[in-house]
Amino acid sequence: MSEVAKLEIEGKIIEIPVITGSENEKALDISSLRKDTGYITLDNGFVNTGSCSSAITFLDGEKGILRYRGYPIEQLAERSNFLEVAYLLNFGKLPNTKEYNQFSDKVASFASLPEGLTKIIEQYPKNAHPMGVMSAVTSSLAAFYPEFLDGPLDGEQRERAIAQLMAQVKIIAANFYRQTQGEAPVKSDPSLGFSKDFLTMMFAKEGNPIDDEVANALDILFTLHADHEQNCSASTVRVIGSSQANIFATIAGGIDALWGQLHGGANQRVLEMLEEIQKAGGDHKKFIAKAKDKNDGFRLMGFGHRVYKNFDPRATIIKKQCDLILEKLKIEDPLLDIARGLEEEARNDDYFVQRNLYPNVDFYSGIIYKALGIPTNMFTVMFVLGRLPGWLAQWKEMREDVTAKIARPRQVYTGERKRDYVPMKDRK
Repeated sequence: MSEVAKLEIEGKIIEIPVITGSENEKALDISSLRKDTGYITLDNGFVNTGSCSSAITFLDGEKGILRYRGYPIEQLAERSNFLEVAYLLNFGKLPNTKEYNQFSDKVASFASLPEGLTKIIEQYPKNAHPMGVMSAVTSSLAAFYPEFLDGPLDGEQRERAIAQLMAQVKIIAANFYRQTQGEAPVKSDPSLGFSKDFLTMMFAKEGNPIDDEVANALDILFTLHADHEQNCSASTVRVIGSSQANIFATIAGGIDALWGQLHGGANQRVLEMLEEIQKAGGDHKKFIAKAKDKNDGFRLMGFGHRVYKNFDPRATIIKKQCDLILEKLKIEDPLLDIARGLEEEARNDDYFVQRNLYPNVDFYSGIIYKALGIPTNMFTVMFVLGRLPGWLAQWKEMREDVTAKIARPRQVYTGERKRDYVPMKDRK
């Protein structure tokens, strides 16, 4: 007999089916609750609401576990590469050599933008926020590929959309960055690999190629960001996609959601915090004390995590890459010295240890981007590149689910009750 939970409402016992996930996660299926009782559930921010079933990513915040399609993030970061992880997320398995080469070739076939789109990018002011450009230009792809607008896509079209966006979104980012620097775009060279190609398009200088270890560290960071279950931007992608909006508009919506300071903007806030400490004299110990003072409004950014309660498994991995990049590039920067000081103090201070306020992936990713020479306002764009395959996988999974419905949450209305219209002349 299937397990059920029992809920008593107005003297009536309602049986609610219990759903068990593959990792023994439990959920109550309340999809028929309103029909059976007239009641809905209220869950501000959906923090305890499962909006879908998904086979893509498993996350256990209490135990610090993150797995893509069953593979531990630690193994993927050490042995895989970002393009292979993109294939895994979207197609459910690690590719064999033939499958990987076919996928790589398909991505490579979109290693340029339509000329009209390139001209659109050129029209944006150099001081425009890169996330606004990313969203607008990604959405504009629909104007150049109208074949994606005719209703739900079949399997072949979905595969093409995944490859196309994996190739073209990074070109959009690199082209706009070059424009802000007054430099001409650099042509994409997919043979370099995803991350080295991107860094080359960003920073290419004759006789000064991108270091392979630095490119690999960025590839690992992208892998760590590739998916994170039903976060704000992934949920946004599913909500928009549920209306059968075109794939470009759907991914643009994910970009917009990621732009928020409480989501993808967190690593930018880390650098802004470091700059604040530097302007105040650079005494990181003083700011550690301020963070511990409950009467002080200062917040230590990049420490702790809403989901991971003990440690962020991604932070352990990326710290190694962060140290590698700083050593490899031989960078001397007061901000990075402040960051190292904060990290050391927090890791050895009982106040932070007891509260599990450890440096998270946003703390280290911000330092890496700073070391690479990426402007602070482009940090969230880097997050876009990493999270893109996860958004595509969430969209693909939803579109392939024949039971999926258009997203339509309910609400508890707290406004005025019925009242009659009063002509303006009679209003007080």
